[in-house]
Amino acid sequence: MSVATKLMTAEEFLMMPHNGFRYDLVNGEPLKMSPAGGEHGLRIGRLSGALAHYVYENDLGEVFGAETGFKLFSNPDTVRAPDIAFVSKERIPEGDFSEKFWELAPDLAVEVVSPSESYDEVSEKIDDYLEAGVKAVWIVRSRKKTVSVYRAGQPTKTLTVNDKLDGEDVVTGFMYPIVKLFARSRSNK
Repeated sequence: MSVATKLMTAEEFLMMPHNGFRYDLVNGEPLKMSPAGGEHGLRIGRLSGALAHYVYENDLGEVFGAETGFKLFSNPDTVRAPDIAFVSKERIPEGDFSEKFWELAPDLAVEVVSPSESYDEVSEKIDDYLEAGVKAVWIVRSRKKTVSVYRAGQPTKTLTVNDKLDGEDVVTGFMYPIVKLFARSRSNK
């Protein structure tokens, strides 16, 4: 006889102590993730900085960091916290920002793949984002030095250090050379 597990709501998840770890809530169940390592954080910092600078200079919306959860689905609840997220100004709810999870999918979700993440875990994130209505998902793979661009109903584009990451119609006009994302850090030159 199996014992039914009580599924957690997004509201309960928000109040849960995280004890130094990051979590996503997937179909009502908390999914623990290890803290990011140095290379992971460096890639997030570089891309987030460039994206945020461009977005704010052009008054396009808001860029969010890795601790920001977006409630993508209800009953059971799924809350994902991409490493970087962008929401266009047209979609930002009126009023002050809330401490609650936003009940909307970002326009752009960026994930930097951790060494501990499996192919299936990354694929599940991509599927959740696209099913929830995220317009573009960028998956950064440090070991391969690639960025893969996923969009619903379109073939995946995998970019290398010879390419530029294009914001297309999601972050219009944003261009970022992939080589800058994977350049050696200043302290290692």
